[in-house]
Amino acid sequence: MSDDAGQYIAYTFFRADPAWRRLPVEERAAAKDAFAEVVEDFAPRFESLRTYSTSGVRPETDFFLWKITNRYDDLGELGAALNATALAGWLETPYSYLGTTRASEYTSARKARKIVPKGSPYLVVYPFVKLRPWYALPEADRQRAMAEHIQIGREEFPTIHNHTTYSFGIDDQEFMTAFECDEPADFMHLMLRLRDSEASRYTERDTPIFVGQGMPVREALGRLDGVASLVEQHG
Repeated sequence: MSDDAGQYIAYTFFRADPAWRRLPVEERAAAKDAFAEVVEDFAPRFESLRTYSTSGVRPETDFFLWKITNRYDDLGELGAALNATALAGWLETPYSYLGTTRASEYTSARKARKIVPKGSPYLVVYPFVKLRPWYALPEADRQRAMAEHIQIGREEFPTIHNHTTYSFGIDDQEFMTAFECDEPADFMHLMLRLRDSEASRYTERDTPIFVGQGMPVREALGRLDGVASLVEQHG
């Protein structure tokens, strides 16, 4: 995909089989190291490749990768390389989402928006689907509703950064929404505020919602079995 055409944005969620934690410490350490090496080796090929932990928050996922690239094949090649690691045999992928960037019809932008992570400590991710009557509204009505929606986010919650992408025809949802924030509670207040907006009346689905804590891949993998935490406590 050319720079003008936009980017591919993907989120892949992983959950470790609890039985993996009963393996010898050395075997687990080697498996985590090999998995981390693949992520680190592929990072230069991506515009951004970030890891977020969800351990202790949602029972069906332990961590996820936020992947940004201009080349669709990068996603499959990274997936194949990760599948070749020993850890992959103990990981499930309960969720995986794909989107692309394009110029928004509700702003003055004429080129596809470029997603550039801000490096905030938390990322909130969820798939989004609008009710079909939304698309039957006159363009002026949709423009007005979205202008209100955008204004609330920008003016009342300036520390929250929105990274919305489009999934029409390439995944089950219509949009993938991702918000970087300093505190998850900040995002809760934004969502509560947006419930009053006109555009929110046309929401069909905006779940499941994931809150990830950004960290290096090795730290996220360390949380799978808590070995790093135990070493710190007894070191």
